[in-house]
Amino acid sequence: MNPLTGITVVEVSSFVAAPLCGVTLNQLGAQVIRVDPIGGASDVHRWPLSADGTSIYWTGLNKGKRSATIDLRSPDGQELVHRLIVEGDGIVVTNAVLPWLSYESLAAKRPDVIHVQLLGRRDGSTGVDYTVNAGLGYPLVTGPASHAGPINHVLPAWDVCCGLYAALGVVAALRRRDQSGAGTRISLALEDVALATAGNLGLLTEPQVIGTERERLGNAIYGQYGQDFTSGDGAAFMVVLLTGRHFRDLVKVTGTEAAVSALAEALGVDFAVEGDRYRYREVLSGLFATWFGDHSADEIAVALSDTSVLFERYRTFAEVAAGPKVTANPLFSRLAQPGLGEYYAPGLPAAFDGTHPASAAASALGQDTADVLTERLGLTAADIARLTDAKTIGDHSA
Repeated sequence: MNPLTGITVVEVSSFVAAPLCGVTLNQLGAQVIRVDPIGGASDVHRWPLSADGTSIYWTGLNKGKRSATIDLRSPDGQELVHRLIVEGDGIVVTNAVLPWLSYESLAAKRPDVIHVQLLGRRDGSTGVDYTVNAGLGYPLVTGPASHAGPINHVLPAWDVCCGLYAALGVVAALRRRDQSGAGTRISLALEDVALATAGNLGLLTEPQVIGTERERLGNAIYGQYGQDFTSGDGAAFMVVLLTGRHFRDLVKVTGTEAAVSALAEALGVDFAVEGDRYRYREVLSGLFATWFGDHSADEIAVALSDTSVLFERYRTFAEVAAGPKVTANPLFSRLAQPGLGEYYAPGLPAAFDGTHPASAAASALGQDTADVLTERLGLTAADIARLTDAKTIGDHSA
């Protein structure tokens, strides 16, 4: 049994953060019922799409969930969602700001409700990962040092962090309810997650305390030695040296002992100190680059594998998907997803007792509507037919 086996969560969501929270809770064992408006939310056809139009994005973020489609604008539809929450385990995760789905409206019916509200900004105004990031500073320190304008990062980092914080919040609230019987109202803003992370990493503290701002470094690493190199046959590698041992090993394998020693003496520095390696990273990289350029990618990988140096060859998503990091990794298992076929899908990154909880296929939009309402609320076949005819719920059989 996984840690949350026996728990049911209702999710009313779209895009990344809230659905990722639901996927994570499902991988931990919870049954997650995703409720969408009839026809689907705005992310149901988000790219990339398979040949038959199935969204790879949507199925990826809804693995293992049950799917119900309900008219969220009608009083009858809203009452059905309320009942799914209140008569279930009293847990809802949403990024939709809807008065009828508020903590207050649910707590009036079930005082121990756990309500997770994801927001763009804490004042309730909208914000997505890219707009939040634009107002934070990261795009102005991302990219080549010679570039003058902002560069967005392709990873929606704050969405991911926000989804995981939300899942943590649900787990913490469950423990609180088990101990005291109290419900919990959790409000989590995407912008606050981004600000907290930048603050925790010192990016916001630095200008306040020492009056400096982080500089744009390209592929170098602030405060440490890190640089990309290209092999003689054109492969790119990232090399990171965090300790004196890492540095000594790279100097030895590249045969630059004499040159590095002479450089240290001429500059009056000690390259055993990370700050000195960082300050003179460009001249050091010039010394190391010759060795990389004189060797093939395979030769470099073999040579560095026998050292403590931290390195990795740059690879494309396609290369990774076809390689052992996916195909021979217990994190991944073969998943048969309608609309996509069979592929390697990740489970939960955390292993419990040596096992990664696996993911199940995503339900088709609205596939479980009748079953969920029958099992959870005791509705009859006649009730389902009446609600379908009234277009209060989606007709998946049509």
